[in-house]
Amino acid sequence: MRVFEDDDFQFGLENALGAVYRRAADVGEVLATAARITDGDPDSWVLEWTATARAVWAAGVAAAESGLRVSALAHYLRAATYYATALYRIAYASGRDRQLDLWRRQRSCWDRAVDLFPTPGERIAIPYEDTALPGYFFRAHDAQPGEQRPLVVINNGSDGATSQMWMFGGAAASERGYHWMTFDGPGQQASLFEQGLPFRPDWEAVLTPVIDAMLARRDVDPRRVAVIGISQGGYWVPRALAFEHRLAAAVADPGVIDVSASWTDPLPAQMHTQLHEGEQEAFDREMRLAELFSPTTAATLRFRGEPYGLNGKSRFDLYKAVARYKLGDELEQITTPLLITDPEDEQFWPGQSQQLYDRLPGPKQRVRFTAHEGASRHCEPLGSAPRETRIFDWLVQYLGSPAHG
Repeated sequence: MRVFEDDDFQFGLENALGAVYRRAADVGEVLATAARITDGDPDSWVLEWTATARAVWAAGVAAAESGLRVSALAHYLRAATYYATALYRIAYASGRDRQLDLWRRQRSCWDRAVDLFPTPGERIAIPYEDTALPGYFFRAHDAQPGEQRPLVVINNGSDGATSQMWMFGGAAASERGYHWMTFDGPGQQASLFEQGLPFRPDWEAVLTPVIDAMLARRDVDPRRVAVIGISQGGYWVPRALAFEHRLAAAVADPGVIDVSASWTDPLPAQMHTQLHEGEQEAFDREMRLAELFSPTTAATLRFRGEPYGLNGKSRFDLYKAVARYKLGDELEQITTPLLITDPEDEQFWPGQSQQLYDRLPGPKQRVRFTAHEGASRHCEPLGSAPRETRIFDWLVQYLGSPAHG
């Protein structure tokens, strides 16, 4: 089923539709919004998704003021998704200076939803170097305050909204009787937009403080903690596992060996050579010409370069920085059981799930998702049910079944 010829638009639509499974979007609202959008026009995309988000947010405010908690929660969850969907193409729109404002609206919707859950979430600050990373801890729906349960950590990717972690495992963990949490690591969401922290390749420096903070809690079973890495988290989680050995199990959705492949594969052979040979001036000259003749290329590099903290600087330096996000011999140190999703038609890191699986020395499993079952493409946007069940059916052998779960 294709609504848009532009594949980026189609993928954004699929992610919005996938949120319906966890009531963080509505089929009618999503399709009606898509019908108003001019295919391939980022201004139209941002305008229409923002209009839908604003209307649903207003309904949430009205419901909350009337004391209608369930309705307010439903509205805020959907509004968060729609604002996040608008942001998906903001870098390509003429009003890209609205990015921070739209992100803050999106974050506000999520924060309001967190407070309205039947078991409200807890905002936490995770000590990290000389600052703190913002996070959220959610008690299992049937657990008493302070009751010890297994924990599922949801590790976001490069640009996904924090609210999307509810759809990518948080809801599934809670209804199975597990606590769950998520956080904004360097380069992600609030850590990027409010703190200016850039990505880093050595994710053990991030995940280990998160695990330290979680194991210090009396309501977390220290023997039964798992982590799910979403999108680029499929690189970060295996990287961290090479040095962090306290986790009972982990998931990479999908497996990522070399983040930079999605950057370098589209380059012409000449620029590959320039990059490899260290010809910075020639590479930057070619890239300036490409950006001059293709505003889309310029927008993509701005958008993708922002969390690396190198926007406006040498494109050669940016590509060299991304090249550091590659798994090497440290994979041999991984002992944590790892499940790797392998979706058909993976558009960013094709073949890398199999490569990661082949190189892991310890307990591992690869699970395939196909177009035939409606679960293909990056992070299985339209395959929420099979994705959840296969991941959590695998996790149960390591986390067990909590009381009343």
